[in-house]
Amino acid sequence: MSGPKDAVGETMGETLLAVDGVSLGFGGVKAITDVSFDIRKGEIRAIIGPNGAGKTSMLNVINGFYHPQQGRITYKGQTRSRMRPYQAASQGIARTFQNVALFRGMSTLDNIMVGRTLRMHRGLFWQMLRFGPAMREEIDHRRHVEDIIDFLQIEAIRKTPVGKLPYGLQKRVELGRALAMEPELLLLDEPMAGMNMEEKEDMCRYILDLNRHFGTTIALIEHDIGVVMDLSDRVVVLEYGHKIADGTPEEVKADPKVIDAYLGVGH
Repeated sequence: MSGPKDAVGETMGETLLAVDGVSLGFGGVKAITDVSFDIRKGEIRAIIGPNGAGKTSMLNVINGFYHPQQGRITYKGQTRSRMRPYQAASQGIARTFQNVALFRGMSTLDNIMVGRTLRMHRGLFWQMLRFGPAMREEIDHRRHVEDIIDFLQIEAIRKTPVGKLPYGLQKRVELGRALAMEPELLLLDEPMAGMNMEEKEDMCRYILDLNRHFGTTIALIEHDIGVVMDLSDRVVVLEYGHKIADGTPEEVKADPKVIDAYLGVGH
């Protein structure tokens, strides 16, 4: 991992990614309808809403897994046209998933090393030989991965197959694999789902450290509203694929539309 930054907020306010009028449908079902918002460099941006609101579909649009029928995504000043996930990854967008997506038979170390694939420049021939330039490159990548393991405090399980780990640690390993890509924009899909209180507190601390000390821009989906309000700089709220609110945590939690969507009460 790169070294800490003394002033993470220096570039706060500059738009890193903009979602402009995006609509997405599957057959006759609209998952997202005319949604617009931006993600500013250096912030933690939350996307919240009830089940079926279109949150994960929106992340899938941002990282190129889905292509919107209408609207556009602008990333680092360039409008993207039908970008694929590997292209998004190569340009600095990393992603974790709602359901853990790890290689269960591989160790923690090897799973995180997978995240370095796009950073490896030597060809397959040299990598198979494990000789000369390829060996030096692998040593450099392993050093980077060991830094991530230290940061996430998972040294004790570095050689353990991830299929044998409890769920909370698997989520931490998946975060490590995403960090191995050195992302400018990190997309977290329910990073605390299924965790107990202690595990949630640990994950919150890692997210805050990534943002404040390393300057990583983060967009996250999370159902725990207390966590969202504590972590986020700004929150966008979706309901049935429509944006119903967008603002600071204080503005959003006082919005009658948001209260209705979550609590089902009239005003």
